[in-house]
Amino acid sequence: MEQAAPWYTERLGRDFHEARRDTCPSCGSADLRRWVTAHDLVQRKPGTFTMDRCTRCAHVWQNPRLSEEGLGFYYRDFYDGLGESSADAVFSGKTSPYYGRARMVEPFVKPERWLDVGSGHAHFCLGAKEVLPDTAFDGLDQGAAIEDAARLGRIEQAYRGSFKDYAGELKGRYDVISMHHYLEHVRDPWEELDIAADVLPVGGYLLIELPDPEWRLGRLFGQYWMPWFQPQHQHMMPIGNLEHALAGRGLVTVARERSKAHLCNDFTLALLLFLGAKAPRTPAPWRPERVRLRRLRSFLVWTLGIPAFFVALALDQTVNRFLAARSGQGNAYRLLAIKA
Repeated sequence: MEQAAPWYTERLGRDFHEARRDTCPSCGSADLRRWVTAHDLVQRKPGTFTMDRCTRCAHVWQNPRLSEEGLGFYYRDFYDGLGESSADAVFSGKTSPYYGRARMVEPFVKPERWLDVGSGHAHFCLGAKEVLPDTAFDGLDQGAAIEDAARLGRIEQAYRGSFKDYAGELKGRYDVISMHHYLEHVRDPWEELDIAADVLPVGGYLLIELPDPEWRLGRLFGQYWMPWFQPQHQHMMPIGNLEHALAGRGLVTVARERSKAHLCNDFTLALLLFLGAKAPRTPAPWRPERVRLRRLRSFLVWTLGIPAFFVALALDQTVNRFLAARSGQGNAYRLLAIKA
């Protein structure tokens, strides 16, 4: 932590935002509405972030968006560095979504080679091997964790860098390319779709999973709805917009899952973020101040919050589950498309 402190001290107080857009990046409409105002509720790095929604096409995006330098500031020590062990624990904790993604492909293709873009620690690939043991999984990510994943045997080949960097090398090599909770993080998701359409061979499949900005609890919970995940999430694409974007690139949707991709955790995670925002944190390089009576105040917040967690868990298993079943939607969706 002491080694990282000078880097953060030099950058604290900077405004990392670019100029605000007056038109929707998806359809070009100027009919915009402020949708979410949020703070960094996970690491508690300073800053205020807003997301706008296009009234015409319902695309939601960070506006004004962070600069590349700003993204570097907020991503630092989240998935690697000081935050690596925590991130690894989170992604290794629940394997059922990984099985569901792999099973979505099974009726259409028995892939020989599969590339997972934005693979991180490659927990998906590790889980998917249990469903598709004869498939060779490779992973691509900008973080150092992807190289660790190869050393641990979770993937066969690690590509560290951007998708664009490796596009020429990867062209035509994979039966399936997946992007699980990846497109919402990138500055230009349409460019990433262009690359995927170019890299896939004819008859190859693209599998995408994204948070669903049309899920009703997202609007209700505001910044405490975990999938808004500011400041990292840049774009939140409604399922219809994504289907249209894929079709325009010669990718035909063959399967979609909405309620099946849903995780019944909205109430619990919202409460966790709310209490975390109220309880003082331990000092960090970007949060060096020592809060008076920190331990006592944290003890009181979390102790008083324990009964509320039982209520939140019950609401997730009743109200949340009912809403997903009745609406056929959820807090995430999956699309599988074939290159025609």
